[in-house]
Amino acid sequence: MSDAKQKILLVEDDPGLQKQLKWSLSDYELLTAADQDSAITHLRRHEPPVVLLDLGLPPDPDGATEGLATLQQILSLAPATKVIVVTGNLDRANAVQAIHLGAYDFFQKPFDPDVLALMIARALHVHTLELENRMLAAKQRDSSLKGLITSSEPMLKICRTVEKVAPANVTVLLLGESGTGKEVLARGVHELSPRADRKFVAINCAAIPDTLLESELFGYEKGAFTGAAKQTIGRIEYANEGTLFLDEIGDLPMPLQAKLLRFLQERVIERLGGRGEIPVDVRVVCATHRDLATMIREGSFREDLYYRLSEISIMIPPLRERPGDAVLLAQAFLERNASEMGRSIRGFTADAIGALESHAWPGNVREMENLIKRATIMAEGNQITAADLGLQPGHIEPQPINLRQARENAERQAVTRALAQTDGSIAQAAELLGITRPTLYDLMAKIGIK
Repeated sequence: MSDAKQKILLVEDDPGLQKQLKWSLSDYELLTAADQDSAITHLRRHEPPVVLLDLGLPPDPDGATEGLATLQQILSLAPATKVIVVTGNLDRANAVQAIHLGAYDFFQKPFDPDVLALMIARALHVHTLELENRMLAAKQRDSSLKGLITSSEPMLKICRTVEKVAPANVTVLLLGESGTGKEVLARGVHELSPRADRKFVAINCAAIPDTLLESELFGYEKGAFTGAAKQTIGRIEYANEGTLFLDEIGDLPMPLQAKLLRFLQERVIERLGGRGEIPVDVRVVCATHRDLATMIREGSFREDLYYRLSEISIMIPPLRERPGDAVLLAQAFLERNASEMGRSIRGFTADAIGALESHAWPGNVREMENLIKRATIMAEGNQITAADLGLQPGHIEPQPINLRQARENAERQAVTRALAQTDGSIAQAAELLGITRPTLYDLMAKIGIK
């Protein structure tokens, strides 16, 4: 265990109070800032878990405008930071407003050192618990969202959203380009819900002719139409007590949109040729790659149906906006395909990794899966090359982030690439990176790669 003191940021323009707090909080490394700009600089550089923030900062030392603006910026940049605001005796209204904006707690001048120390200790404890919970959730994510392979922050954020939404019995609309993994996330919603032990029924609305789609969804009675030789239940009824996944909902014909809307409102269906209403208890998850807002304006999609379907909307980023995922997915697909085809192909060459990282992936994960399958068949050596992929190598410019995050991203990319080049061999990857195996294991745990 390190003996380094915990860092606390004090944002206060009164030198006397700065000195007093530094003396009373000698158990911590106290960083001081007198205005918003210097506070944000310290926040970016040191990422302190707790911030003590005086609301009366220049250029508004007698008000709270600047202090509240600083609070909002701190929480925008570092939402997990615990901000304790400092107020005067007659400034309770601004303290309450600060709590409403997301501050952890407040204390009033003149302060009681013992009470303040207890408040800080409690804030640090809560921050530590929340950090441990996030790390634990990251470790468990592979098992809770089966089939989803990612290490990028945009997709990890989507995973956290799915984990929050799944237990609630709300309709979920998944939006994103074709091949981004909408069905995988739909299954994740089902498997993390109380209906996980019930049926998951999927239907692609674009793959079934309009004339058959209604009977496929709602079922039909014997004799309802020519060829209806027996009573047949539809997908909605079949999914009773489970989850119904309507893929490509944007391709649903207008007449069926009205019938689906009635089902969502009343939770009853009528089979074709039937007269009785059948109650159905089903969780509905939908997905589409279409722009539903444009379709509503053009009159090809019902606005009232859209609001019924989008109680929770989740936008899934394309593969090109998920840093590090391309190589991670490619390695997983290669391992699976090589095993199925009996090929002894081990990883990718450096130019192939550059090609994977720089390609725009208009077809997203589905395009990659097909490309890796083809390369596994066509490859002549024991590694996939850029020529095998049919792609041109290139590079991706780093994002403008702080140094710690840049270092973490660089570590993630280096580890992912080394594992891809060595076919997952820990010993070879560690040698390639110039580190020991225990160090590599620590890095893999840190960035969430198993």
